[in-house]
Amino acid sequence: MQAQELLNEGRLNDALGVLQQAVRAEPACARHRIFLFQLLAVLGQWDRALTQLNMAAHLDANALPMAQVYREAIRCEVLRAEIFAGRRTPLVFGEPQAWLGMLVEALRIDGDNPAKADGLRAQALEQAATSSGNIDGVRFGWLADADPRLGPVFEAVINGRYFWVPVERVARVQFEAPSDLRDTVWLPARFIWTNGGDSVALVPTRYSETVQSGDEALLMGRRTEWCEHGALAGRALGQRMLATDHAEYALMDVRAIEFDRQDQDG
Repeated sequence: MQAQELLNEGRLNDALGVLQQAVRAEPACARHRIFLFQLLAVLGQWDRALTQLNMAAHLDANALPMAQVYREAIRCEVLRAEIFAGRRTPLVFGEPQAWLGMLVEALRIDGDNPAKADGLRAQALEQAATSSGNIDGVRFGWLADADPRLGPVFEAVINGRYFWVPVERVARVQFEAPSDLRDTVWLPARFIWTNGGDSVALVPTRYSETVQSGDEALLMGRRTEWCEHGALAGRALGQRMLATDHAEYALMDVRAIEFDRQDQDG
């Protein structure tokens, strides 16, 4: 079977074997290496993914722009794992608010004192401002990540750096429809800020610990599951879910979110 057919069936490791054989048979084929980079990224094998991405760019100059974007995304994934393990602190887009500091502190103490971490998260979510708007035309009173470790925060790679972006900084965000395997790892997006500026970004499609699960459906972002985690709702694995006061939405199904911003900055 071809690698793509195996992927369609969710057989990631079998697809990996086929792709590795293809690279050995045609080592100068950049197309094989681009495919392999994407599959290794799905599997969370970041160092190997980076090697294949760099080789593809070396073999085909047309792959250079893609390589420049995604090599930074790969490096950000390593940092992201450290942040969710409580060992590093995320950059915050804009002036950090007290509630967001509570979410960061909750990650730091999660391993040693999960009950206190959950209490901090509950406080943070109470203090955070709510933002009404619409998601693909459907109205909501508030929007947040379904994982309470994030709440009203977007994760985004902007200009090669990983940020936590508070919802209150965003006027609108548009997501591209998934078209490549790498989109199951990072979904291209464009943020319009409350001050009128804008940025292109990559939004991590999956939750950080997904790569530790070994579950092929979760790795492919074909489902989401929550693990037990203290007294508060559990941490999530698989495809990112966005929650509103009316429904939940899988990230790859969302095309646009627009917030009501009567009083925008500047």
